[in-house]
Amino acid sequence: MNRPALLLVAFVLTACGGGTKVIPVQPMSAPSVGDAREQTADQQVAHVLSRLTFGARPGDVANVRAMGVDAWIARQLAPETIDDSKYEAFAAAAYKLIPLTPGELEQRFPPPGQLLNQIAAQNSGRGNADPNNPPRMSRADSARLRASNEGLRQMTQEVQGARVSRAVASERQLQEVMTDFWLNHFSVYDAKGPRQRYMLAEYEHRIIRPAAFGKFRTLLGAVAKSEAMLFYLDNWQSQAEPNRPRLGAGRGGRSGRGGRGVPPGAAQRGRGLNENYGRELLELHSLGVDGGYTQQDVISAARALTGWTIRGAQQGGGFVFNPAVHDAGEKLFLGQKLKAGRGIEDGEEVLDIVARHPATAKYIAFKLARRFVSDTPSQALVAKAAEAFTRSDGDIKETVRTIITSGEFLARSAYRAKVKSPFEVVVSAARSLGAQPDSTPRFAQVVAQLGQPIYGHQAPNGWPETGDQWMNTGAILNRINFGMLMATGRLPGASPLGFTDADVLRTAVKELQVDGVIDALLGGDASPETRQILISGENPFARERSAADSAATMGTAGRGGRGGQGGIGGRGGRGQPPGGRGGQPPNAPGAAGASPPPLPPLPQLRGLPLVVGLALGSPEFQRR
Repeated sequence: MNRPALLLVAFVLTACGGGTKVIPVQPMSAPSVGDAREQTADQQVAHVLSRLTFGARPGDVANVRAMGVDAWIARQLAPETIDDSKYEAFAAAAYKLIPLTPGELEQRFPPPGQLLNQIAAQNSGRGNADPNNPPRMSRADSARLRASNEGLRQMTQEVQGARVSRAVASERQLQEVMTDFWLNHFSVYDAKGPRQRYMLAEYEHRIIRPAAFGKFRTLLGAVAKSEAMLFYLDNWQSQAEPNRPRLGAGRGGRSGRGGRGVPPGAAQRGRGLNENYGRELLELHSLGVDGGYTQQDVISAARALTGWTIRGAQQGGGFVFNPAVHDAGEKLFLGQKLKAGRGIEDGEEVLDIVARHPATAKYIAFKLARRFVSDTPSQALVAKAAEAFTRSDGDIKETVRTIITSGEFLARSAYRAKVKSPFEVVVSAARSLGAQPDSTPRFAQVVAQLGQPIYGHQAPNGWPETGDQWMNTGAILNRINFGMLMATGRLPGASPLGFTDADVLRTAVKELQVDGVIDALLGGDASPETRQILISGENPFARERSAADSAATMGTAGRGGRGGQGGIGGRGGRGQPPGGRGGQPPNAPGAAGASPPPLPPLPQLRGLPLVVGLALGSPEFQRR
């Protein structure tokens, strides 16, 4: 095996202790239940800061040591007790559009196509714009169109930028980790249609985050009634088939929110039943693909959820149950009969049934154990977490507590056993250097260019949750180069000398600089290979791969697709990735043929910034 291949192996193996322990990424060796507190005291501190936050900031290690690991975990499990006023003050000043509802945003910044139609109707008396004869626009019309486009751009940048800045600067770190988990579990896609972008701020800030540690049934219900999910999976258009009985106008059902007829902007007659949300509710949101449901259960769920739709923007937007299009016939769902003649109660009972189903307990427990412990958690840990989920009536906090206080969580084999996603790489690098929250979209753009655009996953199965799907030679090279980019100080609010004792180390000899950076950024734990690279000042993998990739991708930088194919520091194209379900998403960096081109040339680094850049690109920093 040649040297670049060996270095690639080093990146996807677990760096342990003073050397590199060769453990295949797939399958990862699972911790055993009897491994309670196998990690050293220092490793436990580093581990909780790596798994339960987006990475340690300067001073965090000392704070956790002083408080004690168990007390610190208990505090993070109660985010409402943590003062986050400093970040909230920043967010209130930086993000003016996030507090607005989707309806308010759409009225303020109409979709450009809709606005063009309005201008055409006003100017020519026609109801629609003629694409072959664009309407003549007055200065006022042009100003309206420019203002709408600028508003949409600002809205998107705020949503993406706030996602990163909150992960970087919020004191409620475990809540942010859980918010990231649920946003991926209940994934939506920002380019689904022209209305989807208006719904993302509310979805994240008022649907997912407040319920991230509550009851699963509450979260499931909030998602089911969210504009973002109803629009993304087309349930807002779903209605009873023509041969099915309907309630008729005026019956609101359990919520009392029904209205007469079809609300403007909601489901239109003749569209028929749409199974998308019913299927994903069972396959991805609750029971899991092996949860024991049938196609008939998918159809019954979809029928039960007919009439769950969205008001038009002119009516203020928001969820509404429309009885006029609801299938009021009898249904059989997962062996339980749903009586005929009901309204919104049908959908509510479907959510009740799946939220309390044993398969859901197991599926959610498995996904949480995979997030916090190992890509392949043991059956014993999953069973223990599922039992906690069931016993607590789906209490997310208690399920997470069971996992992160288990012996497996603090086992030696769990230490640095997970590969960071691009979002985690960028945020953890910013935190490690003590970066201040940034109101620009720059960090979010870098996340996208590393292969994980925020709200940019087209399929509803979310971004990869195991390390093997994130790593290939191109992705590794970009991660190495991202470390060097951070060390240039080009990203707002982040200085390569922002970590503890950096000022002292600036004038120290190289060996002391290396030791200090390993202590500050790598938890004092690096392999001999990594230490040698930091001392030499050059990563041989990056040198050899850059030469090969430069020849192979000449002239292609900056022309990639939505998945970040533009190189870090460039502006990759926004074309929609192809669809497809199962396995890796086509635009994931680990997918075959999807390696982004290498970074554009960066300034030559020297001294301590060079050591910092190499450390941020090291295998140890890429794992958590």
